[in-house]
Amino acid sequence: MKETSVGNHRRLLLIDDDPNLILLVKDYLEFRGYEVVTAENGREALEVLESDIPDMIICDVMMPEMDGYSLVRHVREDPRTSWIPVLFLSAKGQSQDRVKGLNTGADVYMVKPFEPEELVAQVESSLKQAARIAERPGRAPDAAPKIQVPFDVELTPTELKVVQFVARGMANREIAEELNVSQRTIESHVSNMLGKTGLHNRTELARWAIENNMA
Repeated sequence: MKETSVGNHRRLLLIDDDPNLILLVKDYLEFRGYEVVTAENGREALEVLESDIPDMIICDVMMPEMDGYSLVRHVREDPRTSWIPVLFLSAKGQSQDRVKGLNTGADVYMVKPFEPEELVAQVESSLKQAARIAERPGRAPDAAPKIQVPFDVELTPTELKVVQFVARGMANREIAEELNVSQRTIESHVSNMLGKTGLHNRTELARWAIENNMA
């Protein structure tokens, strides 16, 4: 009989290029009641995230096509996914590897090989922490201090269009198609706006646009 009470139908995205590890971890997590979607690398995971937003991401670090670091940067820059807890799995266990993983945006860094029970405990802990933040009295799930930018920031008409699309959660590729320009042009506009505002990423840019009724 399956233990279905723990996961409570939470949906996890598991990303690893090792099919044996995928099978092992997927089977163990499903036994504990989680629903598990899998991907073999970062690019495949981004395709999944286009239409399927999980409650948590479990991701290998070293993968072909797109590694875990690049994937997490994409996840953190997208307002649709920036809140998702991320757990890194890696064969690299040095202190500097852990620091790099956490600084990149992961919430938890586990070293292979690991005990399945420890993985489940880390998953449960991360999901509970995310739930506590969402349920904090007097705050919305994504509440945070209001974004601060210089008072004299002025956007060009094109930048204003771009930031409106960013605030809607659209990727640079989608914005480029909407405005009939190259993706590199959109990336340049986003970079210029980050420079003008002093913000750090697209997530902050989107929040600033929403808070100032630009979206």
